[in-house]
Amino acid sequence: MLQVSDLRVSYGQSEVIHGVSLTAEPKKILAVMGRNGTGKTTLFRALIGLLPARTGSIKIDGEELCDKESFERVAQGIGYVPQGRMIFSTLTVLENIETGLSRRGGMKVPKKIFDLFPVLWDMRKRRGGNLSGGQQQQLAIARALASVPKVLLLDEPTEGIQPSIIKEIARALTQIKDENEIAIVVSEQVMAFALEVANAVLVLDRGEVVYEAPREDVVPATLARHLSI
Repeated sequence: MLQVSDLRVSYGQSEVIHGVSLTAEPKKILAVMGRNGTGKTTLFRALIGLLPARTGSIKIDGEELCDKESFERVAQGIGYVPQGRMIFSTLTVLENIETGLSRRGGMKVPKKIFDLFPVLWDMRKRRGGNLSGGQQQQLAIARALASVPKVLLLDEPTEGIQPSIIKEIARALTQIKDENEIAIVVSEQVMAFALEVANAVLVLDRGEVVYEAPREDVVPATLARHLSI
């Protein structure tokens, strides 16, 4: 579904992503891991088009995205949940989700989104800024899902969230993966969460891939060493 090849991204003259390649498949979750400052958010911003790629390729279903603007990438099938959630604090929960409907051309939020996050239905008339951090994260995921993406990118979805909500997000991502033809890529630092939800793991360090393996081949001690270097 998503294929990234030899991607290089720079801030000015300084290259910060060095030839990263990855593949995300339908009905699977790829966890992109690494410590703070290793390039995870930069990679995700490049995938959605907020940063230009210096060289390389980003494709969905074989369609090249590197020459497309962010809104065109959304139309092509990328859903993006940014670090910090970035919900619209003055809009209601329902209005926030409705902003994601433009790609699919619908006028009504699909019922299955509220089935996935029942708390959002209960709070649909409440302003987004009045929700807890965990509830805002669920709202940000729901907004991205409203566009019916082929690929869902989530940047640090567990950051600043209480353990009970982290478990709820893990359940939701697994359900999304199982019930839809969607590839999910999660940027994450928490090893327990990543190993619970992911089908494969990739570790970035200083903008380079230093470790990758399918979930069944991951040695937790080895992974932990890469995350603590």
